[in-house]
Amino acid sequence: MKTFNFQNIQLSRLGFGMMRLPLLSDGQIDEITTERMIRYALDHGVNYFDTAYPYHGGLSEIVAGKTLSKFPRNSYYLATKYPGHQYSDHYDPAAIFEEQLNKCQVDYFDFYLLHNVCESCIDVYRDKKWGIIDYFIKQKELGRIHHLGFSSHADFPALKSFLDEYGHHMEFCQIQLNYLDWKLQKAQKRYELLKERHIPIWVMEPVRGGKLARLSESDQNRLKQYRPEDSCASWAFRWLLSLDGLGVILSGMSNEEQMQDNIRIFSTDSPLSDEEKHVLDEISDNMLDMIPCTSCRYCCDGCPQQLDIPILLNALNDARFAANFTVAMRLESLPEDKQPSSCIGCGACTQICPQHIDIPAKMKEFSELIPTLPSWKKICIERAEAAKKLKG
Repeated sequence: MKTFNFQNIQLSRLGFGMMRLPLLSDGQIDEITTERMIRYALDHGVNYFDTAYPYHGGLSEIVAGKTLSKFPRNSYYLATKYPGHQYSDHYDPAAIFEEQLNKCQVDYFDFYLLHNVCESCIDVYRDKKWGIIDYFIKQKELGRIHHLGFSSHADFPALKSFLDEYGHHMEFCQIQLNYLDWKLQKAQKRYELLKERHIPIWVMEPVRGGKLARLSESDQNRLKQYRPEDSCASWAFRWLLSLDGLGVILSGMSNEEQMQDNIRIFSTDSPLSDEEKHVLDEISDNMLDMIPCTSCRYCCDGCPQQLDIPILLNALNDARFAANFTVAMRLESLPEDKQPSSCIGCGACTQICPQHIDIPAKMKEFSELIPTLPSWKKICIERAEAAKKLKG
C-alpha cells in the first residue's frame, strides 16, 4: 500500500470513505460485509477511515465505531466531521462532539473536519455565537482531536476567504478532485490555492460518484488499448497519483470487489504516461458541454441586476453534466434577487462578452433547469430528522 508522511505518521494513500457502505435489501447498512471490508483494508495497509455525522442517516459513525473497536486503536486513524453545513436553528459543537465520541467508541479523533465549509454555511462557522471553530481548537489543545482540518465544496472566492481567516488553524483540507472536475468545477484553482498555502490536500469524489468508473463503451475500449486489464476507476486514481501535494485519496467503496480493485491500484507503482494523460483529457472534454466562460467578469460591470454571472455560468456547466446537490447548495446560498431568474434579458452582458456568449439565453436555460435539481436544504432537513429519530 502506498503511504505518505503526514507530521511523522504514515498514512495510507487510499482512505476508506464510509458514506456509501454496502446495504441490505431493506436499505440498512450490511454490517457483516462492512466488517469484512474493514478487516481486508487493514490487512492490506489501509489505515485511514473517514465518516461523518450525517452519513447513512447518522448510522455510519455507529457502524464505524462498532467495527473498528474490534481492532487495536493504534492500527487505524479515524476521521469524522462536524455538521455545520446543515440547516439548523441551533448549533451546539460540544453536544455533537460528545455524541460522536460515544457513537464511534473512542476517546479522541485522529482527524476531525469542519464539514463542507461553503457559501451556504461559512457564516455559521464564523459566528461567535456558536463558537464552533474556537471549540474545536480547544479540543485539539486537550488532545481529543489530534489533527484539525475542513472539507469544502466552495468555489474559489469562499475557499480563499476562509483560508485567509482560519487557514493557520487548518492542518489539511478535503476537496472534490478528479480529472473531470479539474475543468468542470475549476478544481485546478482550488488545488493550486491550497498548494500555495502549503495545506495538504485530501481528495473526495475521485471517481465523481462512480461516473468515472462507468465510462461509455467507446471510452472504455479506448482505455483498454493502453491497459487492457485495468478498470476505468484505476485511471482516475492514477491521474490523481500523478499530482503533487495530495495526501489521502478517499474512495466510498460499496462492495468487496471495489475495495480489492482499489487496493491493487494503490499497491503498485504504475503512473500514467503523458500520452495516457492526454487521452483522459480528451475523454473528459468529450463528456462536457461547457459554456466557454473565462471569468473575465466584464459582464458583471454593466449588469443592472448585479448578478455574479461567471459563478452562475460555472454552476450551469456543472448542472448540465449532472443534477447534483453542490449546484443546489451554491444557488440556495444566493439571495433571491441574485438567482438566474433575476436576469431581465437586457443583453448588456452579451455585448461585452469576449467569448460572445448569449448570457440571457443561458440564464433562462438555468432557470428552467433549477426545478430538476435536488434541494440541498431539503437534504439537510431530512438528515436532521433521521438523526432525531435515531436519538429517540
